[in-house]
Amino acid sequence: MTFRIRLDAQPTRFLRDADPVLRRRLLAKIEQLKDDPVPHDAKRVQGFTEKVFRIRIGDYRMLYEVRFATQEVLIATIEKRSRAYE
Repeated sequence: MTFRIRLDAQPTRFLRDADPVLRRRLLAKIEQLKDDPVPHDAKRVQGFTEKVFRIRIGDYRMLYEVRFATQEVLIATIEKRSRAYE
């Protein structure tokens, strides 16, 4: 079962402006979500009615929603830890 990946505007801008090494790391992690939308290092984020998860990538956090009914992963935010949960 392969999930489709969708990115909101913020992650798209973040990836466009990120340095090449960080961009490669983030894109590799995003690609992994196609086959396994909730990997072992994903944590559920409390306080949301949807199934929102976060993955740690160095000093950065990627928050995303998994929509199992439509087999979709929506990347909502990629940000430094200090700003990711605002």
